[in-house]
Amino acid sequence: MTTAPSHPQPARPGPRIGVLGSYGGFNIGDESILTCVLHCLRAQRPDARLVVFSRNAEHTQAHHPGADEVVDWEGVSRNHVLVALASLDVLVLGGGGLLFDGEARRYLRLVRAAQERGIRTFAYAIGAGPLREADDREAVRTVLADMDDVVVRDEESKLVLEEVGVERDVVVTADPALLLEPEPFTDEMMRHEGVPTDSRLVGMSVREPGRAAEKLDEGDYHALLADVADFLVRRLDAHVVFLPMERHDVRHAHAVLSHMTAPDKGRILHGSYSPGQVLGFMRHLDLAVGMRLHFVIFAALSGLPVLPLPYSGKVFDFARRMGAPALVGVAREQAGLLLAEVDRLWDEYPQRQEELHSRVRELSTQALETCARCGVLLDEVDGGPEAAMGTAPLLDTHAEPPPEPAAEPRPLGV
Repeated sequence: MTTAPSHPQPARPGPRIGVLGSYGGFNIGDESILTCVLHCLRAQRPDARLVVFSRNAEHTQAHHPGADEVVDWEGVSRNHVLVALASLDVLVLGGGGLLFDGEARRYLRLVRAAQERGIRTFAYAIGAGPLREADDREAVRTVLADMDDVVVRDEESKLVLEEVGVERDVVVTADPALLLEPEPFTDEMMRHEGVPTDSRLVGMSVREPGRAAEKLDEGDYHALLADVADFLVRRLDAHVVFLPMERHDVRHAHAVLSHMTAPDKGRILHGSYSPGQVLGFMRHLDLAVGMRLHFVIFAALSGLPVLPLPYSGKVFDFARRMGAPALVGVAREQAGLLLAEVDRLWDEYPQRQEELHSRVRELSTQALETCARCGVLLDEVDGGPEAAMGTAPLLDTHAEPPPEPAAEPRPLGV
C-alpha cells in the first residue's frame, strides 16, 4: 500500500524524487543513510516531493518525517509499485550496500522499470558485492550502464563492478552516514539502560560470524569476542556496552556476554533508538571495538579510538581510509594479536587523534560530493542550473567538521 504522511503537508510544486533502498527499520546503518539522503535532497530541492520506497512503510512513515510519501514495495502487487514509479521525475537508488547476491536483481528490476518509463536514475553512494550469481551480475552490468550517474561508497565496490563487467564511469565518494547529526542521549536514558555514567565505557558491536570467522563454530567465535570484552574490562577498569545495530545482533551479544568471566561488567542496549540517538550515545564512550560498518563510522564521527573487526570488504575499506588497524581475520589462535591491537590502539590514540579527525573531515567532504552530483542531475531535470536558483545551500550544518571528543583517552591501567 501507499502510506500518506502522518501530518498534513501542502502540495509541493517541485520534482517528484523516489528513494529506493533497504529501508524500513531493519538496520540502524540503513536508517542513518536514509536520514542523510533525505536531508540532502531537501537541501537541494526544498520544493521536491520525496517518495520513499520502503520494505516497511509504517516504520518509515513514523521515523522519517522528511518523507512526503512512503510506498511499500515488498509484499504488494507489481502494478501498484509501477504506478508509484511512473509519477517520478528521478529515482535515487541507495545509498548503502544493495548490490549483492540474491538482492541486486530485486532492486535493479525497479530501476529498470523506471528507466523504461523515461525516469532519470541515480546511484547514491551504493555498495556492491559479493556478486557471484549470474542473474545478479547480468542485472548489474546492464542496468547500471543506463543510469545517469553511478556513485559508490568505497573502492571495493568499484572493483566489484569492474569485475562484473560494468564499463561506464563509476565515482567513489564515501558513506552518506558520515553526514549524520547526533541527537542527545541523556543521563536519564543511560540510567534506564543500566549503563553507569561514572565509569569508563567501551562500546562493542557483534554480529553473526559470516566471512570474518567462517571456519569457527559459533561457540568459539563468541568465546573469542568474550575474551576481548574481558580484556577491556580488566585493562581499562571499564564496563562494556553492546550496541545491536540490527535485531539479530541481540542474540550474539547475549551469547558473548554469557562467555565473559565478568558478565556483571557488560550491558546490552535494549531500547529502540534513532540513528542520531545511537550516534549521541557514542559520545559517552571511551573506546569502540566492532564489526558493523556503521558502528565503526559512528565511532569515528564521535572521535573515538576504534578497532574494526573485519567481516567484509566495506569494513576493510573504511578502516584503510581512516588509517585504523584492520585485522585480516578473527580466529581463536589470533586472540593474542587482537588483544595486542586493542592495547596499542589505546596507547597511540592521543598522538594520532588529530590525524584521525582530519581523515573524518575529508571523508565527510567526499560524502557531500554525492549530494552535489545528485544536484547536478536535478538541475538537468529542472531544465538547467538556472532552474535551481534560490534552492537551499548544500553546505549546511552537516558539513561541519566532527566535534572534538570530550576528553583524551586515559592511559591503560590507570
